[in-house]
Amino acid sequence: MQIRCMGHDHQWAFAEHREASAPAARRRKGTPPVPKFPKTVPPRRTESQRLRDWKRPRVPAMERDVVLSAPEAAGSSSSPASSSYSSFAETRVICRVCQKQFAQYTCPRCNARYCSLSCYKGHSVQCTESFMRENVMDELKQMQPEDESKKKMLDILKRLHLEEEMASDGEDESMLSEELIQKVMSGEEIKLEDLSDCEIKRFRQALASGELSKMIEPWTPWWKKPSARSISLGPDGSQLIRQVNAEDTAVPYPDANTDQEASINEIPEGPESPLPSLKQLTRTEPSPLLAVHLVDILYSYCFTLRLYNGDWHSDPLGASTVALSMSKVMGQDAKPETVPEALAACIEETCSPAYRHTGGFRFAIGLVDDIIAILSLGQNALICALCDFHRLVEVGKSMLKVEKVGKTERAQGSPKLRSAARKLFFMTCWVHEQPDEAWPSLAHIVQVQKASMEELETGNWKADRKSKPQSAVLIEEL
Repeated sequence: MQIRCMGHDHQWAFAEHREASAPAARRRKGTPPVPKFPKTVPPRRTESQRLRDWKRPRVPAMERDVVLSAPEAAGSSSSPASSSYSSFAETRVICRVCQKQFAQYTCPRCNARYCSLSCYKGHSVQCTESFMRENVMDELKQMQPEDESKKKMLDILKRLHLEEEMASDGEDESMLSEELIQKVMSGEEIKLEDLSDCEIKRFRQALASGELSKMIEPWTPWWKKPSARSISLGPDGSQLIRQVNAEDTAVPYPDANTDQEASINEIPEGPESPLPSLKQLTRTEPSPLLAVHLVDILYSYCFTLRLYNGDWHSDPLGASTVALSMSKVMGQDAKPETVPEALAACIEETCSPAYRHTGGFRFAIGLVDDIIAILSLGQNALICALCDFHRLVEVGKSMLKVEKVGKTERAQGSPKLRSAARKLFFMTCWVHEQPDEAWPSLAHIVQVQKASMEELETGNWKADRKSKPQSAVLIEEL
C-alpha cells in the first residue's frame, strides 16, 4: 500500500504484517509477534530538513502534481505489494493554459507553467506586452551607446583635422562654404570670384607652397613629342595645313574663352599669313646679337609654359606678365651680348624669391635643356614656338582691356605688351631668313654653357661644404 502527501514530498511505505508461524518456544512464552518492515524504507528526516520542506511554497490547486506509480508509468500490471518496493514516483506538471500537455516552461513574471509558445501568448496579455516592451527597450539601450560613441569619434576626428590644418597654415582659415561644396558636388566649374577672401588667400598660399602640385597631371611639352620632328611650313613661313573650325572668325588670335585642349596637346600652329622679309620691316641691318636675344626669349617661353603646365589660356594676362618679368629683352629692353650673360640673368630671376617655389637652380637647368631641344628641331619648330609666344602676348594685351585692373597698371602694362608683341614678330621674321646650319651651332653653344654652369654649381657646393666647420660628434659608435 502506497500513500502520497500532497503538501510535501514525504513518502511512507508500510507493508501488511503477515503473521508467520513463530517458533514453538516463543509461542509458549507468550511474546507478541514482531512486525517486519521492508529494507527499502527511507531513513528518518531530521528537524532541519522538515523545517526546510515546510517553508517551501505550496503549489496552486490548478498545478497539482500528477503522480504516476512506477508500474503505471511502465504500463505493466503488478501487484500492490511490488509497488511498495519501487523508487520515488515520477512527478510531472500539467500546463496551466491548455491543461492537456505537460508544462516544460515557466513564465519569468507570474511563474505560471506552460507547455508551448502559443500557451505563453494566451496565458496573460500583461506578461507578453511587458516582456516585448522590455526587449525593445534593452535593444535600444544597447544601440544608443554605439551611436553616441560614433558621434564622439567623429567629433574627435574633425577636431584633430582642424587642428592639423591650423598648425600647418599657422593661422585661422575658413572652410569651404556650403554653396561652394554644392557646386563641386554638382560638377559645376568654380571661378575665383566664387571664393571668399579667406578662401582666395588660402588657395594662393597652396599654389605658392606647391601643395596643389600633386593634383595636377604632369604636362609633356610639345617639343618633346615625336610629331615635333615633322613640322612642315611653306616657303614663306605660313602654315601648310590649318584646321578650320566652324567658330573661326576674322580675329587673328584665338579668344581666351574657347576650348583650348587641342592647342595644349598638339603642336602650336605657325603663322596664318606669309611672313614679310626683314627689308620690309626695317632699312637697317639686323643686330648680330639677335641670336643671344633669341635664347632669352626661348627661356621665358619655356618657363611660362612649364609654370602654367602648358595651359597659358587659363590666365593669358597672368602668363604674359610672368613672361615679361622673366625675359629681360622684352620686359626691360635689355641687350645681353653673350649667351652666358643672357642665361645668367634668366637663371638669377628663376632663383629669386618671387619664383623660389618653382624649383630653383635644377628647374632652371631643365629649362636650358628645353631651349636646346627646340633649337635642335630646327627653323620650323622655332617659328611655331615664337608664333605661340606672340599669341600669348596678344591675348594678354586684349585681356588687359577687359579685366578690372587699375588705370596705373593698365597704363604700364599695355605699352610693354605691345612692344613685346612687335619684338616677337620681328624675331619670327628674322628666324625665317636664317640658314638651317645656324641652329645646331647655337644649340651647341647653349649645351657648353649648361655644362659649365653645372660644374660651377658643383664647385660652389663643395666649397661651401668645406668652408663649414664639421660639427662635433655627439654619438660615437662603440
